[in-house]
Amino acid sequence: MPSFRYLIFFFLPFFAFSQNETPAFIRDSLDSYVQRALNDWRIPGCAVAIIKNGKIILAKGYGIRDIDTKQAVDEHSLFMIASNTKEVTGTTLAKLEQEQKLSLDDKVTKWLPWFKLYDPEATAMVTIKDVVTHRIGFETFQGDFCHWSTSATRKEVMQRMGKIKPVYQFRDTWGYCNAGYDVAGAIIEIATGLSWEDYVTENYFKRMGMKETLPLTRNFNSTPNHCNPHTIYKNNLIKMNIPNIDNLAPATSICTSVSDWSKWIQMILNKGKFQDQEIIPEKAIRKSMEPVSVRGPFSHPFNTGHFTLYGLGWTIQEYQGKKLVSHSGGADGFVTSVTLLPEEELGILVFTNTDANNFYQALKWEILDSYLGLPYRNYSSFALNGYMKTQQKKMEWYHSVMDSVNQAKATEIPLHHFTGKFVNEVYGKMEIRQEGNHLKATFEHHPNQYAILEHMGNNRFLCTYSNPLLGIKVFPFEVSGDKVKAVRVSCDDFVEFTTYLFEHT
Repeated sequence: MPSFRYLIFFFLPFFAFSQNETPAFIRDSLDSYVQRALNDWRIPGCAVAIIKNGKIILAKGYGIRDIDTKQAVDEHSLFMIASNTKEVTGTTLAKLEQEQKLSLDDKVTKWLPWFKLYDPEATAMVTIKDVVTHRIGFETFQGDFCHWSTSATRKEVMQRMGKIKPVYQFRDTWGYCNAGYDVAGAIIEIATGLSWEDYVTENYFKRMGMKETLPLTRNFNSTPNHCNPHTIYKNNLIKMNIPNIDNLAPATSICTSVSDWSKWIQMILNKGKFQDQEIIPEKAIRKSMEPVSVRGPFSHPFNTGHFTLYGLGWTIQEYQGKKLVSHSGGADGFVTSVTLLPEEELGILVFTNTDANNFYQALKWEILDSYLGLPYRNYSSFALNGYMKTQQKKMEWYHSVMDSVNQAKATEIPLHHFTGKFVNEVYGKMEIRQEGNHLKATFEHHPNQYAILEHMGNNRFLCTYSNPLLGIKVFPFEVSGDKVKAVRVSCDDFVEFTTYLFEHT
């Protein structure tokens, strides 16, 4: 889901450092550390970059782009960076505010009169700042099953926001919302006369010579040096289909290399200047990194920090007395991290082409610690231990539910009674057909995707989505007599935590 997409991953962002020289870990141990981790985590490929004091200290690829072709990753290989796109959109809003083309405190309805949230009072109050700092009341990822890699347009994504009943009170609790960045993108287009993708291309990528950076995912597959996405599914490393997530473009769609994105980070760390030309005003850079929302406390297995906040597309933390600014991104088969320590002019990029790892965060911590002069922790091994325990529990759960499927007797009512058309007010339509002794569900807004439903007793069916990203879930049906009333639909937490009630029509 998606977009993270912003995702909640094993580690929170980064570290600080005091040495100006390249630490020994970077000089002597980084290559072996990464190669070992690729094997341990079953990561096909990875790319790493370090920016320090205005210079690119390292930009390097490891492993392979595709488990079939075995082509090598280099510093120019393209990855989907997903929710790291948000920092670009957030910074653009701050830039346009400096140019007096908008105010972050503008009501959304000033720009989009048709825009609605579920609560009319929230609709009247919601500002641009609210929708990009995740304080509109949505639970993290709420709505992403409807949006992520679906046929919904950006406007349809925004219109659906008015149908989603928030879990929290307006401005009360931080909840990550990809769709809010579509709102920001639409306002950027009205304020500038350029679509979001044209604006960032013309004002940033072309001016900075970022020829390897794409604003949209739709062209990713046609580039000659792109990485293919992978995941661990039923304990096997598999290749996934490349998603099109351009309907959430201002939140999720940028594709780039560590070589190219290092230029963006150089500009951010240099207070908006790149090769002596101002790309973004310094005040806008500072504004993007000002805290707006409270995410919660800071958590780290070894070291200290005090808070986790959120600005305009950036997570902001205090660690070891330093201001940490970061974001992560997760899409089908990719997880990536961008880490800044502005006071020390340090930037770290870690891109991976599987979504089944926490190494992309662990390596970030290891590099930051080395610059801080802190003890070596072997974060990769530490994170892997926790990950393997989680994977073991998932496989135990999977074997358990498959046992239920294998032992299940015939359904209490005829199997064909579970077929037909179902509808959810937010999502739309789903249809279930019988195929032999199981069911097959298709979804209105998920083209070329389906789910196989196998009976497991008590009017419950095990759902296996054709897209591994959506996972394997249990669908309980509501039955009255011999009539099916509804079914509860869910997907993997990576996309959304919320369940959807589809009623039989």
